[in-house]
Amino acid sequence: MSEASINPRPAAQVRTTARTTTRMTMTRAIERYFNVALYLLVLTGFGTLASTGGLDLPAIVLAGLALAFRGYQLLARREFLIPERWTNFLTLIYIFIYLADYFFLSRAFLAASVHLMLFVMVVRLFSLQRTRDHYMLAALSFGMVLAAAVLTVGSVFLLSFAGFLLVAVVTFVLMEMRHSIAAEPANATDPRAVAPASIPPYRRMAYGLLAVAPALMLMVLAGSFLIFFLLPRVSSRYLSAYTPSSDVSTGFTDRVQLGRIGQIQQSNAVVMHIEIQNDLQGAYDLKWRGIALSSFDGTVWANSYDQTPLHPGIDGGYRLAPLLPPRTTATGRAIRYRVTMEPIGTNVFFLAESPQRLFGSFRQVSVDAGGAVYDQDADHPISRYEAVSQLPAIDSEELRLAANTVPPGMAEYLRLSPLDSRIPKLAGDITANAPSNYDKAIALEQYLQTHFGYTLELPRTLPKDPLANFLFERKKGHCEYFASSMAVMLRSLGIPSRIVTGFRGGEFNDLTGQYVVRASDAHSWVEAYFPGSGWVSFDPTPAGGLPAHNEWSRMQLYIDAAASFWREWIINYDAGRQRALGNDAANNSRHFLDEARRWIAQQHRALLQAARRAHRHVISFPGRWVTGFVAFGTALLALFNLRRIISALRAWSLRARPEQAPREAAALWYDRMVSRLARLGWRKSPSQTPLDFVAAIQEENLQKKVARFTRAYESARFGKSVDDAQSLPGLFKDITSNETAESKRNSTPVAS
Repeated sequence: MSEASINPRPAAQVRTTARTTTRMTMTRAIERYFNVALYLLVLTGFGTLASTGGLDLPAIVLAGLALAFRGYQLLARREFLIPERWTNFLTLIYIFIYLADYFFLSRAFLAASVHLMLFVMVVRLFSLQRTRDHYMLAALSFGMVLAAAVLTVGSVFLLSFAGFLLVAVVTFVLMEMRHSIAAEPANATDPRAVAPASIPPYRRMAYGLLAVAPALMLMVLAGSFLIFFLLPRVSSRYLSAYTPSSDVSTGFTDRVQLGRIGQIQQSNAVVMHIEIQNDLQGAYDLKWRGIALSSFDGTVWANSYDQTPLHPGIDGGYRLAPLLPPRTTATGRAIRYRVTMEPIGTNVFFLAESPQRLFGSFRQVSVDAGGAVYDQDADHPISRYEAVSQLPAIDSEELRLAANTVPPGMAEYLRLSPLDSRIPKLAGDITANAPSNYDKAIALEQYLQTHFGYTLELPRTLPKDPLANFLFERKKGHCEYFASSMAVMLRSLGIPSRIVTGFRGGEFNDLTGQYVVRASDAHSWVEAYFPGSGWVSFDPTPAGGLPAHNEWSRMQLYIDAAASFWREWIINYDAGRQRALGNDAANNSRHFLDEARRWIAQQHRALLQAARRAHRHVISFPGRWVTGFVAFGTALLALFNLRRIISALRAWSLRARPEQAPREAAALWYDRMVSRLARLGWRKSPSQTPLDFVAAIQEENLQKKVARFTRAYESARFGKSVDDAQSLPGLFKDITSNETAESKRNSTPVAS
């Protein structure tokens, strides 16, 4: 007796040991995959948050170092865990740090909350001991993505969110598998555990998970977009109230320090997109007016205008023309345009000169005496609005005839702080030969444009008298210095003036039909007042100082077009856009159905006419149609059996010329021989070899002929003998002659 029959227990123990080993290997593999996936989930959430640009540098550096160290631990398979008592102690300490951050450091709820979230994330990364720690890390990752959604409205967020969603699917599937294995009894049997396989089970699981996760991610995104576009939309700020203001907004307030616009111009961030109706070529170079500043103390421009609230008209638009002071002496061309603002944190509407109407979903709008228009609706920050402006057409002759007097109420626009004595003298020298106030303004404008250079290199420290330093020492600067110098010199000549901050021009994107206005397009210019004509704009900044956009690549335009689509259909997708989209879809559907019905009716009429013509032709020429139908049927039958016809022709060719392919020809001739013998009653079964079939034939003469044929067949089939292959037709003829003789013998009457 064998050893296995005497003691069968070792075989069962071997199987149990194998299952236990496989189970332990699977558990360790899933645990490792889960830890890596959870780390990637946290890393993706942090990357999404950091990509918004709203996270301060110390937070990025410290959290990034912690994540890098955790990644090294996972690669090196080393663990460093913070004891639980230290975790609780650090959490209590950070409560006081959070209060200090909120009240003294960040002074913003969102920034302080993000710092708290990052601290808890780092602590939990190095104290993963319980299942609740894993859940908390996943929740913190989602919290970082949510904070990123508040801090940015860029299209990059979609890619980051898609990556986060992909990692989240993998993480939560692994989390469920981990819990299932932990809940499974240790003695559970799985017949597949010991099944031999070329790939270990845990690797097959990983490959399958990597294949399924992208499909699940795409399904979730598709469902999310469907829900996003179909569910009713409610306009609300939610967490956007905690969005920090941008640097651009500080340049468009009622108090702007000299040099602030120059700092803004050094950024290339997109501020707004402007689409002018019927402008397909980018034919305009307009100034987009923001705020007018009237008071200057030597370093800071400010205004103290009272704001007048506006009330919407019947069409929902705000009428601006009667409330704003005139700035032109003749009526120019009217334009209608739509502005899509980035969230720069300002409540100022940027409008082309001489605005007439403003349209948008804003409950409260106001204007000031300087012509600035403000959004006072805190629940509806500026994002999209439309406006109509009457572009100015300056009548130079009329302006030259304006009285060189100062009308009442203009004292504010003539007030000067203590000036360097050289500035009034320079103004007088420049305008000595100018006969009118308008000519004086033109002379100052041209002098500044031609005698000074443009630069964005700001002085490290603001001089005590920045205008005197600009005019007599540095002799170069950015638009603020040019505009401020001209405004001050105009006042020294008794001409009311002020400066205006806003933007000029923008890069025209022919893909979207929009002007892309960036922070680098920020600009300031001068407005001077002439009795009987109003405020007229002057721009003393040299042309070389205006931003150039001719080096934009085509790829940048495509990126901007994608960002515009994101902004238009995702960020600004509200109830109004939803209704418009629904109406467009309904109108397009009705149009499609009408066109489809019209096309079907047209095709039906054409088919009837063709049928009538065919009927008349058949009656007139029946023979021709019968011949045609037969030919068509024959061609169709040949087409359907083309493969068989080709095979038959090839077989005929090989049988006629066996030397072309001896092996194939031998097989064809043997099949033909077997079929012919079957007619005589000698049928070859599938289990018989050729020699067995020869032995089964009982007729001696026929058996000899079949034996010779079989030897030639085997030599040609397996030996590739051309001579034997060429002999097969003759041997087959001998067999058929035997069949003919046999049939004659059977047909001869037997004598009695």
